[in-house]
Amino acid sequence: MSPPAAIDRESSLRLLGEMIRLRRFEEKCAELYGQGKIRGFLHLYIGEEAIAAGAMPAFSPEDNVVSTYREHGHALARGISAGAVMAEMFGKVQGCSRGRGGSMHLFDRRTRFFGGSAIVGAGLPLAVGLALADRMLGRQALTAVLFGDGAVAEGAFHESMNLAALWRLPVLFLCENNLYAMGTAVERAQSETRLYLKAQAYRMPGEEVDGMDVLAVAGAVRAAALAVRSGEGPRMLELKTYRFRGHSMFDAQLYRTREEVERWAARDPITLFRARAAEAGLIGEADVAALEQAADREVAEAVAFAEAGTLEPVETLGQDVYRREVAP
Repeated sequence: MSPPAAIDRESSLRLLGEMIRLRRFEEKCAELYGQGKIRGFLHLYIGEEAIAAGAMPAFSPEDNVVSTYREHGHALARGISAGAVMAEMFGKVQGCSRGRGGSMHLFDRRTRFFGGSAIVGAGLPLAVGLALADRMLGRQALTAVLFGDGAVAEGAFHESMNLAALWRLPVLFLCENNLYAMGTAVERAQSETRLYLKAQAYRMPGEEVDGMDVLAVAGAVRAAALAVRSGEGPRMLELKTYRFRGHSMFDAQLYRTREEVERWAARDPITLFRARAAEAGLIGEADVAALEQAADREVAEAVAFAEAGTLEPVETLGQDVYRREVAP
C-alpha cells in the first residue's frame, strides 16, 4: 500500500479547493439540466472528486490523459477551463470540442486530454495506442487512462492490459470503482470483486486505494506514476469510490437503498478532508468560505461564458465529418 501524500497548508488548500470547485461545477450542471439548458446525457461526478483532485497533479503537461463519459471532473482538474467545458455542454462553438461533443466527448489538445467516449471501455485501447506511439516517436511520456468498474467486463480491458504488459508500455490504468456499472452491482457482474487482482493475470502490479481519501489517492497515483516513468512497466490502481447521484440524470436509482447512499455520504471526500485539515490546524472556516466563494465565482463566469457563446452555423455542420462518396 502506497503511503498517503504529505499534508501541509498549501497542499490542503489546493486539494480542498479543487474538490469544492468540481462539486460546485457539477451541482450547477444538474441545475442547468433541469432548466433544459444542457441536453442529452449527463453523468455527474459528485462523490468522486477525490480521485480527479488527487490524481491529476501526478501527471506532467507532456503526459496523456484518457477519460470516460463521466469526465467533467477529470477535464477540469487536468486544466481545461470551466468556461470551455460548460460551453461544450451548451453545444456552443466556444466549447473545448466546438460544441460537437457535449458532456461525454470533452477533448483538449493543449492539455493532452484525449477525451471521453460514450462507449464503455473505449478509452483503454486508445491509451495503449498513445503509449505505443510515444515509444515509437521517442517521447518520454506516461499515459493515464481512467475507466469505471463496468469497463472491466469488456474485452477491450483485457486486450489492453495484455498488450500494455506484453510490450511494457508506460500506461497507468486507473479504475474508478463506484460499485455500480449503470445499475448492476459489482458482485452481480464480477466473480472476483477485488478488481485490482485482475492485473496479476497480466503480471502487472495492482493495488486497491480508498478513492474517498484524496491524500491516499494522491500518494498512490504519484508512486505508481513514478514506477511507470522509471520503466517498470504498466500499473493498475483500483480506486474505491461512490457516486452520490444516479448513473445519469435519467437514473431512478431503484437498484440501491437510501440507507446505502447515506452510509457512503457520511464519507463525503470533501467533508472528510476538510475535517482532517482543520484538525491538523492547516485550514480554518475563513479559508473554506474563501474557497467556496472562488468556486462559485468561477462557475458563474463559466455559465455566463457559455450562455454568451454561439451555436455553429448550419452551413458548417458537415465540416470534419467523414463522408464516403459512393459512385452512382
